[in-house]
Amino acid sequence: MKQLLIVWHSRTGAARQMAEAAARGAADAAAQLEQADELRIGLQRAADVGADALLASQGFLFCAPENLASLSGEMKECFDRNYYAVLDRIQGLPYACAISAGSDGAGAARQVERICTGWRLNPVAPPLIIKLGAQTAEQILADKTVPPEDLGRCEALGGLLAGIVLMGG
Repeated sequence: MKQLLIVWHSRTGAARQMAEAAARGAADAAAQLEQADELRIGLQRAADVGADALLASQGFLFCAPENLASLSGEMKECFDRNYYAVLDRIQGLPYACAISAGSDGAGAARQVERICTGWRLNPVAPPLIIKLGAQTAEQILADKTVPPEDLGRCEALGGLLAGIVLMGG
């Protein structure tokens, strides 16, 4: 059985919704390919991800918010905690990232890309950045609801990754 690992961190619910949508998309794609029994979709909070989960996977989606033009601390800590434990052991595997942001998201996406380049993972899509428009302190701290069309984009990304993992690439 192959595994797609979806690692997420969320403070206001947006990145969690995005990760869950990607997991739904991955499950749907596996079913459409008549390989649902051949794909395990690991949906794990970044704080709970260890090297063993990364090493057991054949593809990855990293889903997190951008905070102050950077990757969220919990997601960055996940990368820091596991970086050397899996270095040179997961190279060549496919990955993508999804970022929830107020108005930009590029800084967080660049950080994920740089880390994954160090791991020598293969990007399968450009970073998916969902801009929710939160600009005031009150908006930024509030619980978020990701619009259905953006959740659809997350489902498509999960489906893409599932297909690639199942096809061995």
